[in-house]
Amino acid sequence: MSTRVLSLGSKFPSFSKKAVVSIEVGKEFFELNSDQLNESGKWTVMFWWPKDFTFVCPTEIAEFNNHFQDFADRDTTLIGASTDSEFVHLAWRNNHPELKGLRFPMLADTSKSLAEELGILEEHEKIAYRATFIIDPTGTIRWVSLYDLSVGRNVNEVIRVLDALQTDELTPCGWHKGDATL
Repeated sequence: MSTRVLSLGSKFPSFSKKAVVSIEVGKEFFELNSDQLNESGKWTVMFWWPKDFTFVCPTEIAEFNNHFQDFADRDTTLIGASTDSEFVHLAWRNNHPELKGLRFPMLADTSKSLAEELGILEEHEKIAYRATFIIDPTGTIRWVSLYDLSVGRNVNEVIRVLDALQTDELTPCGWHKGDATL
């Protein structure tokens, strides 16, 4: 098992996984793969959570969904992921009021292979850490954040960092889109 988290400058691993993309009967699932992301020419934000049907995770997932258009406006594909199956993702989406109507796919890494390759697979329970990756259009990891399993992340900070990376310039501490760069 990898214990090293893939970091800045690393290529995001190739993958092909089932994802839940809608709640329309018969069209809930599709295969999501790295080739689709690489060919899109867009940035990608992939955020991971430990387990479906838990307490901190839906607050984050709902908040990412609240900012879905902010990511779209930045030409960025948003993907949520965990090691739960696509069937568990679908059940959670259908049964949790804050997760109905999600506008981004929930990736199912049931083999845990992608989480392991990323270096974010927790050793004892074999679940993903709360991790966020910003990947540029070339498939290169440009930002990684990891949180303890008990701590929720700040979606506004993910957007702020994405904005800073997309300027391709130096940005000072606390910089926000529209501020002067260095």
